[in-house]
Amino acid sequence: MMLLPDRNTIDRLLRYYRAQERAVLARPCDLAIRRRFEDTAYTLCVLMGERTAREAVHAAERYVGKAKAASRQTLEGLPGS
Repeated sequence: MMLLPDRNTIDRLLRYYRAQERAVLARPCDLAIRRRFEDTAYTLCVLMGERTAREAVHAAERYVGKAKAASRQTLEGLPGS
């Protein structure tokens, strides 16, 4: 059985990954930016239990997306919704 990471942490890390991705695309020769991006990708891989950054990002998006969908359904079921 695999322990699941905190969804808020994954959501923040995923947003940070996307920001780093944009920074790398804007400044591809900046090694410091590239290193931060690679570190973030590695962290996502570890937390999501995936071997590649692409797989980890997809897994993180599914994981965070399920939480958001579940919370919308819960809110829709409340009186006054």
